[in-house]
Amino acid sequence: MRKTLIALLLATSLPTIALAMPESGHGEHAPCNKPMQGEHRGGPGGKMFKDLNLSAEQREQMGKLMREHRGDPREITQKYLNKLPKAEQEAMHKELETARLEHDKAIRAILTPEQQKAFDTRKAEMQERRAERQEFEAWKAEKDKKAQ
Repeated sequence: MRKTLIALLLATSLPTIALAMPESGHGEHAPCNKPMQGEHRGGPGGKMFKDLNLSAEQREQMGKLMREHRGDPREITQKYLNKLPKAEQEAMHKELETARLEHDKAIRAILTPEQQKAFDTRKAEMQERRAERQEFEAWKAEKDKKAQ
């Protein structure tokens, strides 16, 4: 259980850490619909497949596979967390939220006021995208249930 809690804590803090990292010089990270061209694209597994010289069909299949399995670790973690008693679940959520708030506070202490505004804007955008994604996933799950 301790390992699961630690893994969940790390998973929830990664977006905040990613926002605090300096930009890599590639400009804004806009979504890219181009297939990987043998160079690191920044997506999951980009470096791992960089030197394999995948064909266009292989890149397409690999992208499809990566998208299909993106949520698997999260679903598995959630399955085991749901087995915890409610009191422990609530305590875990409180501890995670406290850790996240402390982490954000430490990040903000490093930033200038102008950077803090940009940080807050990006966090709000991330939360908005997360909410949209959750709505879409809920809609998709409902649609799949009706189809069965």
